[in-house]
Amino acid sequence: MVSERDEQRDEQQHQTQPGAEAQEPSSERQVNRLNDSSAYQQCFACGARNGNGLQLVFRQEGDTIVTEFTPDVRFQGFPGVVHGGILATVLDETLNRTATREGRWMMTGRIEIRYRSAAPIGLPLRVTARTISSRARMLIASGEVVLANEPTTVVATAEGTFLPVPDEYRRQAVAQFPALESFFNF
Repeated sequence: MVSERDEQRDEQQHQTQPGAEAQEPSSERQVNRLNDSSAYQQCFACGARNGNGLQLVFRQEGDTIVTEFTPDVRFQGFPGVVHGGILATVLDETLNRTATREGRWMMTGRIEIRYRSAAPIGLPLRVTARTISSRARMLIASGEVVLANEPTTVVATAEGTFLPVPDEYRRQAVAQFPALESFFNF
């Protein structure tokens, strides 16, 4: 069974102009940069092949990275409320995508989250992130989660610091999971 998220991802990654060759326009490269199109795709947050994960799909709107997520009971903490760890994961992954947009894979060095309102199970959430500062060895980003249907209701805000993925880690990961090679290459 193909989910709506899978259809969105396929549509974003495989659109071509009528009569055009199979080359990707620059906006398509941007989508592929934001979303894992490798054969791996097992990340809990963004892996399309991880049936237990969130399967987030990212896009860029101006200088903002955006994803939507509708949590179900699998992601519940208190009855009817999304677990704070899930909100932290969604924020972490979205903030990190600001580095990916620049063509860099980075790991979280620090993240600070302020929970402002309960996120109800079953209601769509909109998650956004922007770069605050970008240097060669560090990127700082901020973001928020809001109720998609009530964007003035802020669920959580975050600021994170991201550091380059060490070359040795990349080598080890690719040695263990060869499909990751295309994931790390832009």
